[in-house]
Amino acid sequence: MEKNNESDTVAPRLEPECDSDCKVEQHVPNSHDEEKTVSKNEKNDINVEDDEVSLDVRKEDHFGEVIVIDNAKDLVTHVLHLDDDPNASPWTMRAMTIGLMLCVFASVLQQIFYFKPQVIYVSVVFLTVIAYILAIPFTLVPRLEGNGILARVCRFLNPAEFNSKEHAFMVIMGSAGSTSAVATQILAAQRLYYNQDPNRGAAIFLVIASQFLAYGIAGLLRRVLVHPAKMLWPINIPVNTLLETLHRNKAETKQRLRSFYRVFSVAFLWEFIPLWIAPIFQGVSIPCLARRDSLVFTNLFGGAQNNEGLGFLGLCFDWNYIAGLNSPLWYPLSTLVNAFTGYLFCIVLFMSVYYGNIWRSQDFPFLSQLLYTDKSNGTHFDFYNLSSVLNPDNTINNDLVAEQGVPYLSGTYVVYLISTNMGITAAIIHMLLWNFDDLKEGWAFLRPAKLKKLLNPSTYVFWKRDESETEAKRLAVLADKEVDPHYRLMMQNGYKEVPDSWYVIVLLLSFIIGIATLYSVQSTLSWWAFIVSNVLAALFILFFGAQMGLTGFQFNQQPVIQMLAGYILPGRPLANMYFTVFGFNGIQQGQWLLRDLKLAQLAHLTPRATFTAQMLGTVIGAILDYVMMVSIVNNQTEALLSIDGTNIWSGQNVQGYNTLAIAWSIAKDMFSVGTRYQWVTIAYLVGFAAPVPFWLAWKFTKAPIFRDINTSIILWYCGVLCVGVNSSLMMFFGLGIFAQFFLRKYHPALFVKYNYLISAAMDGGTQVMVFILSFAVAGASGTQHLFPTYALNNGGTANNMNIDYCMFNEATSG
Repeated sequence: MEKNNESDTVAPRLEPECDSDCKVEQHVPNSHDEEKTVSKNEKNDINVEDDEVSLDVRKEDHFGEVIVIDNAKDLVTHVLHLDDDPNASPWTMRAMTIGLMLCVFASVLQQIFYFKPQVIYVSVVFLTVIAYILAIPFTLVPRLEGNGILARVCRFLNPAEFNSKEHAFMVIMGSAGSTSAVATQILAAQRLYYNQDPNRGAAIFLVIASQFLAYGIAGLLRRVLVHPAKMLWPINIPVNTLLETLHRNKAETKQRLRSFYRVFSVAFLWEFIPLWIAPIFQGVSIPCLARRDSLVFTNLFGGAQNNEGLGFLGLCFDWNYIAGLNSPLWYPLSTLVNAFTGYLFCIVLFMSVYYGNIWRSQDFPFLSQLLYTDKSNGTHFDFYNLSSVLNPDNTINNDLVAEQGVPYLSGTYVVYLISTNMGITAAIIHMLLWNFDDLKEGWAFLRPAKLKKLLNPSTYVFWKRDESETEAKRLAVLADKEVDPHYRLMMQNGYKEVPDSWYVIVLLLSFIIGIATLYSVQSTLSWWAFIVSNVLAALFILFFGAQMGLTGFQFNQQPVIQMLAGYILPGRPLANMYFTVFGFNGIQQGQWLLRDLKLAQLAHLTPRATFTAQMLGTVIGAILDYVMMVSIVNNQTEALLSIDGTNIWSGQNVQGYNTLAIAWSIAKDMFSVGTRYQWVTIAYLVGFAAPVPFWLAWKFTKAPIFRDINTSIILWYCGVLCVGVNSSLMMFFGLGIFAQFFLRKYHPALFVKYNYLISAAMDGGTQVMVFILSFAVAGASGTQHLFPTYALNNGGTANNMNIDYCMFNEATSG
């Protein structure tokens, strides 16, 4: 999930909303923001530019109450302090050691999470908490005077007070390692479905190359997608809030720290219950408890297990699932409303398609990501036999496909593909209509002068760069009023930027390694298709990186990348998946790099320290991703191959990749115009038109409601329930709207002071316990320890039951 933000003078108002301790020098109200006022108390501590807001100016009404602020620049300068200590260094042994430890920890945990019934992302807030805990022993080492060996060792371990820049360095290294590489999922598919075990060394280098290619592309776009103030990346606000709370004056943050520790402890202790002792709290369905004999009720109201149902009206008390994608507390209200609208449409569409028997939906499971054949005996479906249509080189044999028949998909999965495809093209048009000025600089490298410079070898000799050129760039940043005030402050303090040539070198090296290893892992992907996939990633990083930076919403581009691969590489499912590795994974990885660059910018971490942390973290994370994937596939093969898996392990992500790879490899028979699922392809064309009516309505009426409608988000959520634990969605939207509407509007002081901090504490406490239990009882180490069955723990699918007591459908249990 993610959302929008922009200033009130630019089309859709996408900015997340600020909190209540917000301070502002002066702000003029606009037509649709009646809560904004001009401060009556003005006191400046720091002025970066005359037009910039001072951190120490509160925005108050006549009674001293804090007033709501809801645009990007105010948020980053008032929720976060606009001050910096250039003497605080991240270059310590302590930061490097803990950063490496955190990277190992996060990469292992994320790979475990990837094979869960619902993918859960390792929260950066969680990493922030763990880094702080790991740093405590170092801070206890006394800093002795003198030149003796003991004094030197002590100062080496604890050179100065633990500062926020060291902390940010650790977190970014851990975050870089926590991004599960798509390449490992494709390698898992080769082992599970194609009986291949690629060369281990080549596989590891391929994973590393797939992660770094996008870094090179995204790094070159950072001036467009990170440095501007409106590119807020709202996902970072809880992290940066926590960093400030932990490292600013303790007297100033004492109450906030106490609240953080309390909420963290409660979340930590509570997670032990829904995760192991009483799984029913993952999804309590009152309608299902009233009608335990109805599959209709299961399909509509069930949702505590993977692929069970839509989870409508479900009550989820497990933050692990509520905030599985991201915490609802930091999403801007407009994003939440758009997403909730799409979620309601999704329920109507899924039920209508299934019970209307469109695409013969009732012949197949209600929710599934697999391929099927016709009913074999009139009463039950059969899985599509992949091996029977493959040639020895793992390409599709069209004669065998004709003999076995074109495969079927579950109707709900087709709706997901249609809505996602519409959403992708709608997102591109939405960004062009509303944010063209923000994007156009992304193509600046195509200007003749820029191209000429790129072809000049001296561009890459960064160590001989003319200091006057560097100074000119710094002055340009200081003069740019659209630049993030935090970045401007860093440049004012003389921090050295990373030369573009560093990112170019990363791009070229990973390109060479990637193309060299493709053949070693039997990918069947041609060199020219490898180039095309990376060109697509570069294009999409610009559009979807801007969307995530403005709105917080991250789109799933996997289906469109696999569709393009299907038409470019017909009959080659493995090549399709590897095309996706560099296309789709490239986009995702680029977005994560940009997110962390913004995190570092708001934390005032030097650009070169950020670059070092990201590069080291990514290498280590890629290696461990591969090692953990091999371990999980070896130990949980049966669960990964089944439809439902267990309530602990699921292969639904690998299944999804493989299903789409095969389906798109015979796209001309499945998705082309005139075939059974033609609307999956036609949806791209419809998506281009979706945002236009609302943009025209805003142009003619200037009604604020039209600029808050984001059709790409609505469309994506029209298919969001196609997989996973769906009982959490009602709670997700309920908590998010409560925080961003009721709390922000009617209790702004509480919102500003505690909303982002509580979000951080909930994420941190929950995920620490999830990590412990994953190894202690959930089988991540190879041995699973089940809690005894009783009323609140009926054993789930292991006992042919749903853990929320909805009627169990044995026909779809795998």
